Amino acid sequence: MTPQSIPQIPVTVRVFRQRLSSTPRGARLARHLTLNQLHTWGIPYGTDVSDAAGAIVAELAANAVTHGRVPGRDFELRLAIVTGSVRVEVTDTRSGPPRPPTPGAVRSPRSLDEHGRGFVLVDALADRWEVIDREPPGKTVRAEIRLPEWISELISK
Repeated sequence: MTPQSIPQIPVTVRVFRQRLSSTPRGARLARHLTLNQLHTWGIPYGTDVSDAAGAIVAELAANAVTHGRVPGRDFELRLAIVTGSVRVEVTDTRSGPPRPPTPGAVRSPRSLDEHGRGFVLVDALADRWEVIDREPPGKTVRAEIRLPEWISELISK
């Protein structure tokens, strides 16, 4: 008896990972790398997905540098195309406070507050997001942005 082969659907894995210095320059670079990588993958500059991903990475990287910084340790940016979405992950090496809010617990800042708008923006732009503890030390903030059908079809070719 001959085994029948099962047709395989081709899968293109798209993942980008970069460690960056926990400095304002590293945070700016994370945003630029995100926009360039998405463009390389077929998600053009200036589209809603590209703009949302750039803004989310800018906020998460700024938080990693400002609140998650541990001297001598980098933060990590990870981008991936998952089924129907762009996944953005920013990992820092601080485990203790301050702790990011969880989805659903984000509060709008008062008008004179100097801080606190970053996660309001992430909550508004991401279709899903979460905070994941990792093996000490550190945490990852993961956000997903749904791809419109025309982009999904374009990048799957």
